[in-house]
Amino acid sequence: MNRTSRIVIGGAVVGSVLFGGAAVATAQEDPSTQPAPGSEPGSVTITLSPEQVTFLCEQRLPKIEKRTSKLVERIQGDENTRGSAAWLRARADREREAGRETTAQVLEERADRREGHVDQLNKINKWATDFSTQYCESK
Repeated sequence: MNRTSRIVIGGAVVGSVLFGGAAVATAQEDPSTQPAPGSEPGSVTITLSPEQVTFLCEQRLPKIEKRTSKLVERIQGDENTRGSAAWLRARADREREAGRETTAQVLEERADRREGHVDQLNKINKWATDFSTQYCESK
């Protein structure tokens, strides 16, 4: 079989799988169902087995909390903390003094983006802590 035939047949197989999966998904969807009382429209309730909760509580959540805390600490570090926003701004100042304004601007933008991640990381850490106190400590 030549290369063109394989590409055509592969495309047909992928297309039929995608369209077949979409047909099954739309066939299973029932727009007349109402959301559960107390839940927001479009929200989904996920049920975990006891083993999954144990795995989450003992292994995943501590890693998530440790990693987010470590990242926030690094981002908010001083000029001597490699990877911090202050460290990037110090590099930008050195670049500006050397006459490389474009590089300095890029470093400033990177520092701004990095500081913007702190809120997201704090939300993730709060979610992990809330989940842990609600479901893990009740065991």
